[in-house]
Amino acid sequence: MDEVVEVIDEVWKLVDEVWNLADDVWNLAGEVRDFVDEVWNLIDEVWNLIDDAWNIAYQVTNFAHVMDNYARMARNLAAARLAFPAPPRRPPIIAAMTHLTTMLRERLGLADPVPVDVQRGDIEAFDGFDRERIEYRGLEGDTIPAFLFTPNGRDTRGGVVVFHQHNGEFHFGKSEVAGDVGSAYQAFGPALARRGLAVLAPDALTFEDRRGAVRGVEPDYYDWLQHYNALTYRLLDGDVLMRKCLDDAQRAVSVLLQVPGVDAQRVGVAGHSYGGYTALYHAAVDARCRFACISGAVCSFETRRRENTGFTLFEAVPGLARLIDTHDVLAAIGPRPTLVVSGAEDKYSRDADEVVAKVAGDFITELRVERGHALDQERFEAIVEWVVGQVAR
Repeated sequence: MDEVVEVIDEVWKLVDEVWNLADDVWNLAGEVRDFVDEVWNLIDEVWNLIDDAWNIAYQVTNFAHVMDNYARMARNLAAARLAFPAPPRRPPIIAAMTHLTTMLRERLGLADPVPVDVQRGDIEAFDGFDRERIEYRGLEGDTIPAFLFTPNGRDTRGGVVVFHQHNGEFHFGKSEVAGDVGSAYQAFGPALARRGLAVLAPDALTFEDRRGAVRGVEPDYYDWLQHYNALTYRLLDGDVLMRKCLDDAQRAVSVLLQVPGVDAQRVGVAGHSYGGYTALYHAAVDARCRFACISGAVCSFETRRRENTGFTLFEAVPGLARLIDTHDVLAAIGPRPTLVVSGAEDKYSRDADEVVAKVAGDFITELRVERGHALDQERFEAIVEWVVGQVAR
């Protein structure tokens, strides 16, 4: 019996040792967990440092680009002063145009204009003009449908790309410029073609026949989502919608320049609202635009923020407002003739007169009315006459 008790005591001693060992293991595990936590905290701190380093590097790179541009401008100015003791009449405008054009193209990663192959379609004859549906490829291999209006019975001297409006109607694009649907005061295609101009009216991305699976001029519930996705999908890739839209715009001018009889010195762009923003930025970065008509799209960033006016997804470029404001873009178009049409009661062009006043030079013609955003007969006719006048020069 005593031997059994001794054995039991030994067993309990072993059990105690096992429990002690288990406690040691748990304590060690706790220390390991604490150590792992410290390692993860350290990793987080390292990632934060890396993020800070990337941000600093990005800022330094941007600063270096800006300084490089200033240095290039300084060298060019110095050379110009040596070659021409009397400077040109408008060097500030030309310098602003060169700097902003270069900076914005580099910031967006916008490629240079390229030749464009055009697929011809059916031609319809109307009173005073012909209308042809054409297609050409975009940067991403996408199809860009457009209407090409050309005068019949008279020579074609010049032309204009007309960018259509937004108006929350994604099912309207080129067909509104054609006068088939929507507002009669957006039908610039027939009005200008009858006056001797070639007019190209392309569908903007996510409008009318560029809405993915939906085509035509009937609305679809998810039209807005396609437009939203056009921006967000690009942001995920580090891209922006403005780059794609401006590349599309460049291709439109390339197509127009291939139209028989069109004089490259008499080609410009025009647009209202969303089309006006496209015309504004496009003319600033593409010197082939010899004139620009911008309607309902000139307003300072500050005023739009203060009055809670929405920005187009087209303009959603990170950091854009730290680099430029609307008057800078407008100034970059000079000295090429520019028409700015605005309404005092239009939130999208509320302070257009103040923006224009900030721009040096006399290249801007301003038409301001005491009305709202939508075009009316007065503004429509004024735009047509001004555009015709530019081509007739």
